[in-house]
Amino acid sequence: MAVYAENAIDSTWDGWLNFTATLKSADKNYNYSIRPEIWDSWVRCRQAKVNANDDSIHRQLEIASLQVMLRRNRDLIIIAKPFMENLYQIVAGSGFVVALADIRGYIMEIFGDKDTLTNPMTASFFQGANWSEVEAGTNAIGTALVTGQSIQVSGSEHYCRKHHCLTCSAAPIIDDKGTVLGILDVSGKSEAAHLHTLGMVMAAAEAIMAQLGIRKKNKELSVINNRLTNIFNTMSDGVIMVDNNGVISELNPVAKNILGIGINNTEDTRGLQVESILGAKNSFVRRMIMCKESCADTEIMLDINGEISHFWASGEPVTDEQGVVTGGVIILRPIKQIQNLVNRFSGNYGTLQFSDIIGESKAILEAIRIASLAANSLSSVLLQGESGTGKEIFAQAIHNRSERNAGPFIAVNCGAIPRELIGSELFGYAEGAFTGAKRGGKPGKFELACGGTLFLDEIGDMPLEQQVALLRVLQERKVNRIGCDKVIPVDVRVICATNKSLLKEVEKGTFRKDLYYRLDVISITIPPLRERSEDIIALFNYFLEKQDKHDRNFLVSPEVIDRIIRYDWPGNVRELQNVVERIVSLTEGQVVNLGNLPKEICNWQPVNTDSESVASSNHHAAESFCGREGRRFMLEEQERQEILELLFNHRGNVSLTARSMGVSRNTLYRKMKQYEIYK
Repeated sequence: MAVYAENAIDSTWDGWLNFTATLKSADKNYNYSIRPEIWDSWVRCRQAKVNANDDSIHRQLEIASLQVMLRRNRDLIIIAKPFMENLYQIVAGSGFVVALADIRGYIMEIFGDKDTLTNPMTASFFQGANWSEVEAGTNAIGTALVTGQSIQVSGSEHYCRKHHCLTCSAAPIIDDKGTVLGILDVSGKSEAAHLHTLGMVMAAAEAIMAQLGIRKKNKELSVINNRLTNIFNTMSDGVIMVDNNGVISELNPVAKNILGIGINNTEDTRGLQVESILGAKNSFVRRMIMCKESCADTEIMLDINGEISHFWASGEPVTDEQGVVTGGVIILRPIKQIQNLVNRFSGNYGTLQFSDIIGESKAILEAIRIASLAANSLSSVLLQGESGTGKEIFAQAIHNRSERNAGPFIAVNCGAIPRELIGSELFGYAEGAFTGAKRGGKPGKFELACGGTLFLDEIGDMPLEQQVALLRVLQERKVNRIGCDKVIPVDVRVICATNKSLLKEVEKGTFRKDLYYRLDVISITIPPLRERSEDIIALFNYFLEKQDKHDRNFLVSPEVIDRIIRYDWPGNVRELQNVVERIVSLTEGQVVNLGNLPKEICNWQPVNTDSESVASSNHHAAESFCGREGRRFMLEEQERQEILELLFNHRGNVSLTARSMGVSRNTLYRKMKQYEIYK
């Protein structure tokens, strides 16, 4: 059944004749029953100077441009072709063609009978032909592109006479953002026009748009899946995925490595109950699946290839749209990894090197030599020396020279911890082990120091009852937290330090003999400062430069140097450092004199023969140093007075003063800055 009655067709023909014959713009004559969308298109065509009587075939895209267009619209063509083929099967043999055009009106794909494609009536339907309104006048493809609406253009509704033999039905293909991607069109003989044709085209266009949406969603899902897969495979934690029966379905590479499974081997674990790996005692998996209960940071111990490994485990149930548990995700974090992170941000690492130990005396160089050799082994080290001699500097230097330098360095002062707490501090405790114990328990210093070094300072002050536990840990390399029966392996190097004679403590019965011989594998004695007097000035200058934040270039008087070298430094290097800090804080100007020293140093006198011997040795060193420094100080002071006097005589004129001294202005300015002389 035709769409239009004969009188309607004649009316459109009369309207077209009247419109195209009138050179001036004409108002719409409703007597011709011309649809508004057709009339508006005719007006656009006239404004674009389209020749209504042009009988030439449409221009064709050049081959290179055609290939670019086809590549650019490849996805749309691939999706549309099956639907175009279905449409063609419906109209096959009827002289109709099915065409797909791009957003400029160029035909990208076409289906039709062989005789249809060569028929003069449909000769302008070919790949690369342009059917925009500007090129082909009013037509379904071009007008649908302008309006963005589906349309059927029949017979004399076409602006160009050569297309009056056609009926064209076109529908735009639009994405989810409302952007037109292309036009689907079915065209054939005008006498075969039927509204159902447009309905079929619109339905096919809707199906293409739905498929485009599905394809887009699939791409988005693919991208998300790839991202999740990458995250799954690159996570630093072990991830185990299980189904609703607790059977392992997937593991990431870290989990395989943790569990001692080959990275490419999945058959050994798929189908296994996760509890067969994590242990039946760890009931959090059952609670996760059966009770939909999340679990965070459960402490578990796994026997992997005969070795006990320590982990934090977390579990999260996976549910469907109805809230039914379909499986779960289990996260495994090695406790050692977490401890390393905690140590890193809590400052539990060594920063000092052997280069930070200042001194050239034989005694200190010998201590450094032995410590350097000890750094290459994993044996226990016992550092002996008075308070303030720098035992922790040696401990950190040994750690940083050793293979464990990437691990934590944790220092514990055994003399500063109450005797009733030292056990929990070193070995940790379980939840509820005693009143006030933290929820979840707490790891001890041995656990935190795994992979690194534990420095036990003032080991001689450790209570006797805890020495037994320490000896057991050193022998077995395992700890038991207080109130817990779990055995935790620890890989720790122990360096101890003391200012006492441990042998004397053994004789007194306050220190266990077996523990002493366990600790005293490599013994290093750090000499007190009074026995390395030749290092005092080097240390003094080092601390002076380090403490001075304003680059004052201090001038130290010979009397100060004499007192510093003569003093016996009972507080050793630590006391010297404190004295220098006092000097830097209280000295006005650049000159350091006796008034800047503490009274105990200025007034110090040797009280016994040994002290007199040390003082005598220090006196000779002071005389040698003061001979040089004293002369330098006197010359500088003399030059300073000369500059002040000349500036006064020349009323502050720098040029005249420099000329009198026989130096340049720049040299004089530099000396004035050095001596803090201001005009």
